[in-house]
Amino acid sequence: MAIVAAHALWFLPFVMPICLYVAFTDMAEMRITNPSVLLLALVFVVLGFFLMPFDAYLWRLAALVIVLVVGIVLNAAGALGAGDAKFAAAAAPYIALGDLGMLTMIFMTTLLAAAVTHRGAMYTPLRRLAPHWESWTQGKKFPMGLALGPALAIYLILGAIYGA
Repeated sequence: MAIVAAHALWFLPFVMPICLYVAFTDMAEMRITNPSVLLLALVFVVLGFFLMPFDAYLWRLAALVIVLVVGIVLNAAGALGAGDAKFAAAAAPYIALGDLGMLTMIFMTTLLAAAVTHRGAMYTPLRRLAPHWESWTQGKKFPMGLALGPALAIYLILGAIYGA
């Protein structure tokens, strides 16, 4: 993997709880909260400044802006939710450019697992554990935070183990 293992190790304890919170709140409320997205971005801004060479740090921040602009366009087209677009933008700086293929595989696997698990739980007695969750009643809408958060966490875990 192209991500530096030490960077992934530093980011992981701060990012993992945010990712889990995003997955939970998206299932419970069908929204990814602004404070969680801002906190995710803030963790990178602070830690990344100390961990990375300045030029690499600036390129990673540029990735945040680029993904945010693309996300706004996709949100305006109705392709994804605003929270999903903001989370993807805040997560973008954590991803090494050379790992985009790996991240795509992680995300697609996580998305499939999340969709099967969420839809499966919806039609089983497991639903009674959280009957108030908004995501149960949204029809075709899916809580993408359930896939986005774990995908970033898995990427950082794998980066910590197999990173450069």
